[in-house]
Amino acid sequence: MIKPPEDFLSVLNARSQEIFRKIVERYLETGSPIGSRDLSRMLEVGLSPASVRNVMADLEDLGLIAAPHTSAGRAPTQEGLRFFVDAMLEVGAVDERERDQIARSIQDRQRGQVEDVLTEASQLLSGLSQGAGVVIATKSDMVLRHLEFVRLDATQAMAILVGADGQVENRLMPLPAGLTASALQQASNYLAHHVVGRTISEARRSLAEQRAQQRAELDELTQKLVDDGIATLSQPSSIASQPTVIVRGRANLINDAMASDDLARMRQLFDELESKDGLLELLGDAEEAQGVRIFIGSENKLFSLSGSSVILSPYKDANDKVVGVLGVIGPTRLNYARIVPVVDYTANVITAMLARKRGGG
Repeated sequence: MIKPPEDFLSVLNARSQEIFRKIVERYLETGSPIGSRDLSRMLEVGLSPASVRNVMADLEDLGLIAAPHTSAGRAPTQEGLRFFVDAMLEVGAVDERERDQIARSIQDRQRGQVEDVLTEASQLLSGLSQGAGVVIATKSDMVLRHLEFVRLDATQAMAILVGADGQVENRLMPLPAGLTASALQQASNYLAHHVVGRTISEARRSLAEQRAQQRAELDELTQKLVDDGIATLSQPSSIASQPTVIVRGRANLINDAMASDDLARMRQLFDELESKDGLLELLGDAEEAQGVRIFIGSENKLFSLSGSSVILSPYKDANDKVVGVLGVIGPTRLNYARIVPVVDYTANVITAMLARKRGGG
């Protein structure tokens, strides 16, 4: 089992750490292993290839590096990358030009539907990382902008719910026998007055608290329709059971996979994303996490087969509830130091945008 980072730091002296860092940096830059002769030329402190080989042998014994296939050079293992990310990675700030690009792109889309903004975020992350941008979003409790009843026949109506983000839901509901058109309109107006600007759960609570006042204002049939309307609002959303998945930049991963003969595994990853297997568990992990999460290789079962690395950050709604994650899928040689802050900043911009939408800004 891989040792904790502090254990490795306790057994690696400064020279071993420098050699290990150079091996990892070379791998992240080129995807290629490196041999002792090339390493000895790169070190600030002069060491012979034989001395470097001795250190590399120790690193290999610890499970931090290995020889891929029949190569004479060494590259970091999954455990080695994990150690590097946890204990040695130096994360910088987001480049000012990239900050402006992210903020401007999100702002340009914020008056549209939330899914349009999330799609733009996925596209942005793909372009900035040269990997695939991914967004996994729950169907959050919509803030209602409009509600009305439309009669379908003598016994049934459709409740049309329109969210502040443009999301639309249609729900069927029964009509009391003998209900007039004016009573249907009165019930529709009454509910709309009390629910617009609230989430569905907030609207249910508000209406439940005002039942005594309702009975004084409404006749018996209209009251029954309002009660049925509240019951309809209480039903689980028909589209809330599965998360939304948005992936942009698949070609970047496929091209990289073609170079490494992993095309079939990468295609299976996309199939699993489309089938949404494991996504709810991933969202659950995000709710418990603070900030950016990095999964390398087989550390997350959803991405284990493809051997990818995934950098994810949760974003929240106006109530500070995690409603999704966004990030980058790429090869294990991702530029972690650059991409981690980009993913984190993008998640913060999305969170701020959702707060503005909730507040009507």
